[in-house]
Amino acid sequence: MSTTVITVPGAASGSEAYDVRIGRGILGQLPELIGKDANKVLVVHPATLGARAEKLRADLVDEGYEVLLAEIPDAETGKRVEVAAFCWQVMGQSDFTRTDAVVGFGGGSVTDLAGFVAATWLRGIRLVNVPTTLLGMVDAAIGGKTGINTNEGKNLVGAFYAPAGVLVDLDTLDGISQMEILAGFGEVVKYGFIAEPEILDIIERDVDVATNSQSDEFRRMVELSVRIKARVVGADFREAGLREILNYGHTLGHAVEYAERFQWRHGAAVAIGMVYAAELGRLTGRLSDSVVDRHRSILTSLQLPTGYPTGRWQTLLSVMKRDKKARGSMLRFIVLDDIAKPTTLTGPDESLLFAAYQEIGT
Repeated sequence: MSTTVITVPGAASGSEAYDVRIGRGILGQLPELIGKDANKVLVVHPATLGARAEKLRADLVDEGYEVLLAEIPDAETGKRVEVAAFCWQVMGQSDFTRTDAVVGFGGGSVTDLAGFVAATWLRGIRLVNVPTTLLGMVDAAIGGKTGINTNEGKNLVGAFYAPAGVLVDLDTLDGISQMEILAGFGEVVKYGFIAEPEILDIIERDVDVATNSQSDEFRRMVELSVRIKARVVGADFREAGLREILNYGHTLGHAVEYAERFQWRHGAAVAIGMVYAAELGRLTGRLSDSVVDRHRSILTSLQLPTGYPTGRWQTLLSVMKRDKKARGSMLRFIVLDDIAKPTTLTGPDESLLFAAYQEIGT
C-alpha cells in the first residue's frame, strides 16, 4: 500500500516544516528521515520493544550508522529526569555531536522523553519519532511537545521541539493488545469532537471495523487525526492560542492520571476528561444534551470510562490548579459550543466545576 505524506507546516515561531509518513511496512524509510549528516543514532525504546529495537538497530547499522540503544522503563515511569540523565550519559560517553540524531521508538511516553533528550543535548539535535502505539501515532509523536513528569504533576518540565520527521508504520501495531488500541481512541475521538465529525460517524457505523488496525477505516481515522494535528500545530506551535483546542478533555484527564499514580492509560483518562468538559459545556448553556449523550455512547462503545469516583474531587481540583494550562490561579478548559466548535472557558466558578463533576461521579 502507498505511503501517505502529511506535512506539518513551519509555524510563525520559526519551527521548520516536517513530514509525517503513514503506511504499512515503511520502517525502511527511516534513514531518509535521519539524513546523511548523522553518524551516530541513539534509539530510545521501552523494554517491551527490545527485540524490535535490536532489529531496527541492525537495519540502521547496515545503512552505515553507528547505533546505540537506550532501553527505558515503559509508560509514564520512563518520563523522569533520572531516565533523561541516563540517555545524556550514553550520548556523552559516545561523543554525540550536533549532527547526530535521536530516534524515539515506542509509545507517546517514549517519544515525549526522547524528544526532551534531543531538545536538550547540545541545545538541540535531530529527532525522528517512530510511534508504535495509536496514541503516539495520532498525538504524542507529532507537534513538538516534549516533556518529563515530576512529583508535582505531568509534563511540567519540557520543551517545544519539532522532530525532523515522523514515521507512522501501522504494521508496528500488529500484536499490540486491543486494550491498548482502544485506549488510543481517546485521542482519536477528541479529534472527532473538536474538528472532524467523520471520525465519530466511522466509529458509530461499526465500532469493530473502526477499531481493527488492519481496516481501511482505521487508517482513514489515523490520517484524519494527523491532518488535524498538523494543521493546528503548524498554525500555533507554542500553544499561544489555537493549539489549546487539542487539550479537550486533558485538564481533568491529566489530574486523573496523577491521582492514579500514572497507572492509567492516557486515553482512558482523557475519555473521562472529555465527558467532564461536555458537562461543563452543557451547564454553561453551550452544548445540547444530545451531544453530551453522544460523548458517553461513543466512548462506552470503545470500552472507555466515562465517570470517576465522586469522593476524589478535591484531589483532582488541587492537581488541576497546578496544570500547565492554567494562567496564574485561573483554570482554563476547552469546551464545545457544538461538534467541531471548540472554545475556551476561562476562570469558571468552583461551584460550576463541582456541579459538572457530580454529573460524572460514580
